[in-house]
Amino acid sequence: MKKIVAIICGGDTSEHDVSMRSAQGIKSFIDSERYDTFLVEIHRGEWNALLDSGEGEATLRSVVDRNDFSFADATGRRIRPDFCYITIHGAPGENGVLQGYLDLIGMPYSTSGVLVEALTYDKFATNNYMRSLGVRVADSLVVRRGHDMEVSDDDILKRIGLPCFVKPSRGGSSYGTTKVKSREALRPAIELALKEGEDVMVEAFMQGTEVTCGCYKTDSVSHVLPITEVVTKNEFFDYDAKYNGQVDEITPARISERLTERIQTLTSSIYDILGCYGIIRIDYIITEGDVINLLEINTTPGMTPTSFIPQQVRAAGLDISQVMSDIIEGR
Repeated sequence: MKKIVAIICGGDTSEHDVSMRSAQGIKSFIDSERYDTFLVEIHRGEWNALLDSGEGEATLRSVVDRNDFSFADATGRRIRPDFCYITIHGAPGENGVLQGYLDLIGMPYSTSGVLVEALTYDKFATNNYMRSLGVRVADSLVVRRGHDMEVSDDDILKRIGLPCFVKPSRGGSSYGTTKVKSREALRPAIELALKEGEDVMVEAFMQGTEVTCGCYKTDSVSHVLPITEVVTKNEFFDYDAKYNGQVDEITPARISERLTERIQTLTSSIYDILGCYGIIRIDYIITEGDVINLLEINTTPGMTPTSFIPQQVRAAGLDISQVMSDIIEGR
């Protein structure tokens, strides 16, 4: 019999719709000869399996029983998945909450565990932890909701300088992120970021080349993927650059073989140090002198057909369906 895979998507952040597109991508990548797949949307307290109405569209909703993550299919048959592929970008799938629930009910899943997810979801915590391990990161400070006026503009500018980035510390980089060039723009940027979360990270600007590198490992396979160079005419790699085509994504990146090896080695080392599972993607800025600076560790990267990871999988000469199978069978 085929294994049943639930692709968990949606979530409660501004990246809900992006997650839904990633779920469709993953569904298309998973080998339908080996697995039956169901999309399960989690949104604002409601958990529903999205079922095929018979006309090729997932229009029927079946409430998920949270005692065991089971649901009824279109025929009324009770379904309990064998595996969950998590593709929520943000809470509760990228911060360890969903992973903790799945651990409690004994359900295997595609991502790293609770601690890794909770740590990497908080950019400020991640940066400080990785700095303690010798990884180069930009200087940053955190501003917390309710205490935002305790950190003055003078304090921020003296410590971080201009230009700088203001972004939600917990969440993606598509929403609530501003490149601040003037003192007058600082406080509005903080207020914007606070709409996305309780903590805001103010981060020093680094001039350089942005690249990103994917990686996945199981007990039987280990793949560090080719590096993608990110070139955008926008101020930074924002929502329009990511999802509206305002970017050039060059795979493999136009960097030296030696620098490529260093980035891939660092990516693999970070994966192992953290104890990750499944696919992760790490973003870097390469500054003058080929200095590698960590930007962000993404444990549930986008998985639409045009996202970075599918591009890198193709460039590596790998079969994306086999990658999915590796992750499903690895647990």
